[in-house]
Amino acid sequence: MGVREEKEQVVREIADRLTRSKSTIVTDYRGLNVAEVTELRKQLREAGIEYQVLKNTLARRAAAQVELAGLDEYLVGPTAIAFGYEDVVAPAKVLNDFAKKHKALELKGGVVEGRIVSAQEIDSLANLPSREGLLSMLLSVLQAPMRNFAYAVQQVADKQGAAE
Repeated sequence: MGVREEKEQVVREIADRLTRSKSTIVTDYRGLNVAEVTELRKQLREAGIEYQVLKNTLARRAAAQVELAGLDEYLVGPTAIAFGYEDVVAPAKVLNDFAKKHKALELKGGVVEGRIVSAQEIDSLANLPSREGLLSMLLSVLQAPMRNFAYAVQQVADKQGAAE
């Protein structure tokens, strides 16, 4: 296979990843040493996130193929991209936590559910509770009226029982 065909294959693979991922985050890894990058990759792998250093020109072509040309502004300088296929929030959480401990890692921007987002939006997303936490909050909100009603009925029953 020639060089051109290899590059076209890589562009197709990146485009496929961009299409399949629920959350894609572009990072600048300059300044991280080998041990730090290894630790970052380990944390991302444990969360089910694919992290790869990519050539900007190939990533730009792939983004254009899947109509995400707005991603081009983040594809400058040394670039590594995290692809999250399962959870929208997980890549943002892992990368944001790592960036807090290692100032050399910079979150540039990305794509969340097909929408181009800035580094600030990724930070906001990372600070959201997990899916399980949000579901737990929703459940407690839904249960509150029934719990209060049951408490009120119990109070009335206790009052009538004490009056007799």
